[in-house]
Amino acid sequence: MSLLPRFMVIALFGLSHIAAHAADPSAIWHIDHDKCVPHMQEAHDPSPCATVDLNDGYVILKDRDGATQYLLMPTARISGIEDPAVLAPGVTNFWDRAWRARTLTEDRAGKPLPRDALSLAINSPYGRTQDQLHIHIDCVRPDVREALGAHRDSVGPRWAAFPVTLAGQPWRAIRVDGENFAAVDPFQLLAKGDPPAAADMEKHTLVAVGMTWSDGVPGFVVLDGTLDLLAGDRASGEILQDHDCALAR
Repeated sequence: MSLLPRFMVIALFGLSHIAAHAADPSAIWHIDHDKCVPHMQEAHDPSPCATVDLNDGYVILKDRDGATQYLLMPTARISGIEDPAVLAPGVTNFWDRAWRARTLTEDRAGKPLPRDALSLAINSPYGRTQDQLHIHIDCVRPDVREALGAHRDSVGPRWAAFPVTLAGQPWRAIRVDGENFAAVDPFQLLAKGDPPAAADMEKHTLVAVGMTWSDGVPGFVVLDGTLDLLAGDRASGEILQDHDCALAR
């Protein structure tokens, strides 16, 4: 590729990123901070959120997009995966709280769902429209579930390339054991398992999909995607989710 086309591609992605943020990138923060939290403090009612936890510092809001999607957000102003606050000592493990809230998605789906049908995702700054940290809680795409199940034995305890693309994009994967994320925070998992990533978190997206390993142990496949604007990859892990939850039908 010549220098001119390469420059043009990067410029076009940069402009589209700016345009996406033009529609109030603080919209969900205002719902979180200006509506849900005060309503909980004054009336002991989390609405318009589904949950407000003032002790652990997070809210959960039904996203307007999709039938089953919820968002977990901190009550503190934290921009996203790139914010140093996500790696600060003592910070709430938002991934654990998000996974425990998957019952909200199941309620909207109208039935209990197997753990490998459910997922959590956080997008990079290049793949989101809001600048308040939010973890997407929703069903996983059927094709992604199938691929993860078929290749689950290739996923080990260290970051390594997943053997096939998911949603047409490459990913790294790591195995996490446990019913929940009480002992593991995926932000820390990425930063400590790949020190260069810790200095460049804004170029990463993380997705966690429930899994029961072939040895019967419950856990998660945690996926890491990296920004590649020239390939059209905005590091948006949400693309692995299904906001209409076909797996519930």
